[in-house]
Amino acid sequence: MKTEEKFNKKLLVEGKDDQHVVWALCEKLNIPEIFDVVDSEGIDKLFDRLKAECSIKKSDIIGIIIDADNDLQARWISVRDILIKNNFKVPENFPKEGLITDTKPKIGVWIMPDNNTNGMLEDFISFLVPENDKLMPIAIETLQNIENQGLDKYKTHKPKTKIHTWLAWQEEPGKPLGQSITNKALSTDNETCRKFAVWLKKLFTE
Repeated sequence: MKTEEKFNKKLLVEGKDDQHVVWALCEKLNIPEIFDVVDSEGIDKLFDRLKAECSIKKSDIIGIIIDADNDLQARWISVRDILIKNNFKVPENFPKEGLITDTKPKIGVWIMPDNNTNGMLEDFISFLVPENDKLMPIAIETLQNIENQGLDKYKTHKPKTKIHTWLAWQEEPGKPLGQSITNKALSTDNETCRKFAVWLKKLFTE
């Protein structure tokens, strides 16, 4: 079921996992509920919504969170082309701290996991595994053993497989990503998470 939109500030995300992770981080980091977190149901629909928002300019703030996947630069070029076609001035190279424009509407872009490397939401979540955790090395070794035997059906989805394997071994096994932040299985005391919080606060509260 679609979440009702209440604000003229929008954060567009690719899916429900991203949506619940943002909600959990906002709760944990005391970021006020002053913007909608919109599940776009996939990257193509997110780009369609971004084009529409940029065209009608009804929202005061439009943020997006997308996965870099296998090519961060290509992903940024796709976003940049949309923004340039709608007369937004944006840099050629994606900022390492995430993009925030001084335009109206204000535009924000964060490319998972950290604006600097290829990957996805689950790579960002892996950064939140507590330091000195003893189970994650075992999870990594287990996946390596599976791959060595040619049994890795997950193939390109290894980051998802890794973090969900680790979550399956927690006190409350198999909790979704957002709930794993809320119940403190995952830590927000991490440099990448702090940078994300700075970007989010600067985009929506400053």
